[in-house]
This record gives sequence, C-alpha cells and structure tokens, in this order.
Amino acid sequence: MAERTISGPCQAWPEENKFIREVLDRIGDKWTVLVISTLADARLRYSDLQASIPGISQRMLTVTLKALERDGLLLRTAYPEIPPRVEYELTALGRSLLDSVIALAAWAAAHHEDIAASRRTHEQTGVGREKARTESVS
Repeated sequence: MAERTISGPCQAWPEENKFIREVLDRIGDKWTVLVISTLADARLRYSDLQASIPGISQRMLTVTLKALERDGLLLRTAYPEIPPRVEYELTALGRSLLDSVIALAAWAAAHHEDIAASRRTHEQTGVGREKARTESVS
C-alpha cells in the first residue's frame, strides 16, 4: 500500500492548527473581507458602512463588527453625543490584512465570469466521474 502524503499549513504549524482554522474562519468570511476593505481608507459610521456594502443585513453587519472588534482588527469609538455617534476603523492589526483582503476581493471581481461559466457547465454536465466520462467520450 502506498504511503499517504500529508501536507499543507496545518502540518507546518501542528500546535496552532486549531487556532489557524478559527482565525481563517473569521478573516475568510465574505462580510469580513468586505468590511475590512471598506474601512481601508477611512473610519466610517455604522450607517455609512452598511450603505457601502450592498446585501449585508443589519444583523450580519453587527455580528461581523463585534467579531472584528473582539479579535483586535477593528476599533469602535462611541462619542457621547445626542444622537449617539459610533465610528469604526481598522487597528494596526486590521490594516496588516488589507493587502491580502483587497487582493482576494480583486481576484473575485476579476474571475467572477469564469466561475459563473463553470457553474453553468456544472449544472449541465456535473462533476467528478460523470463529467470525466463525458469529456473522455468527446
């Protein structure tokens, strides 16, 4: 029997792999990517953030902002005014993610048509053995 090859980042950092998965779950979330990239240039109020991210619900924005604040990626500043004013901005740790997050969003924008085409093909032909069988017959 052939020996199994095990590789990847979880093997490179075996002691930290659970925490790595938790952090990647946070920073790989679509709303996190959009919130971080939206805060790249300026601090914003909640309503401005929500208006800047089409499709995000009030609940998801709140959940995402709280998680980013908890993880030290975002700073929430509440001003003692009437009406209350709250602004959000990236911390130095959050800013350290900008290049990666913006690159990921840019990649998605650049390849969305390719992915849409692949999805259409998948709907027609399926994947795996059935797709391979179809391609080999052609």
